[in-house]
Amino acid sequence: MNLGRTAKLVAQAFDAALVEAGGTLPVWLTLLSVKSSNLANQRELAGMIGIQGATLTHHLNAMEAQGLLTRRRDPVNRRVHLVELTAAGEAMFETLRKAALAFDKRLRVGLSDERLAEFAQVLAALRGNVGG
Repeated sequence: MNLGRTAKLVAQAFDAALVEAGGTLPVWLTLLSVKSSNLANQRELAGMIGIQGATLTHHLNAMEAQGLLTRRRDPVNRRVHLVELTAAGEAMFETLRKAALAFDKRLRVGLSDERLAEFAQVLAALRGNVGG
């Protein structure tokens, strides 16, 4: 299917752009989610990213070891870990944000705003047709 092949190719190219910038897709998604949610707990983060809690724990352990984030117990509910970016995490976020924006610009070359809006409508219709 053309849509599937295109999605896979674009995802691989985006992954490569993030790796070239010193990150990975899981690191980018985690940093983006933490940055946008302000003190998110691990369960919320897993839901935002769309992965299982155990998988997120694996990524958080690695990112904490790299000094990109910290985890601490929620004082209100000690069973919950709150996740915050460190200064290194903020810097990595900015680096990967620039890489993501550059990739988006590259991806949109030659496409007018009107074509992109129409494409967004087609994608929404496809999602609607499959119940998403």
